Amino acid sequence: MARRPEELLHLLTRAERLSVRRVQLVLDEFDCSVEAWRVLDLLSDGEGHNMTALADHAFLPAPSLTKLIDQLVDQNLVFRRVDPADRRRVLAHLTPRGVERHRLLAREVRADWAELEPVTAGEDGQRLALLLDRLARTLEGGAVDGRAGVSAGRAERAAGRSR
Repeated sequence: MARRPEELLHLLTRAERLSVRRVQLVLDEFDCSVEAWRVLDLLSDGEGHNMTALADHAFLPAPSLTKLIDQLVDQNLVFRRVDPADRRRVLAHLTPRGVERHRLLAREVRADWAELEPVTAGEDGQRLALLLDRLARTLEGGAVDGRAGVSAGRAERAAGRSR
């Protein structure tokens, strides 16, 4: 049976908030926010990322991300470098201390989430990830099954309401 949009929105919001709350409880032991964890996690690939990518990944507006990056730099977890490919941009990287902090946090988060494996691993986990990714891409405006996502008009009206 298809769910009404309100029901699906409620389920997604509930799952997201409970997930974040659970991760935050683990991170609290290390005086780390979920947003900082998201930044450290993205930077753990060793590639270096610009501020726009970090803001998107951490779900933060640019000014809040700048403040967070400043804090991470002060903690010697992150450093900034000018992007050699585009000197107008700055890339953030993990320091050796940041790499170790990420490893510790990742281990603790994975251990805490181990009991959720029946839902998040295997075929169910792959299906869940696929469906959530598909929903997110559709909501961002990408096409799924030949149908367009959020129309420009709808997006503009939604943006107007949020101001």
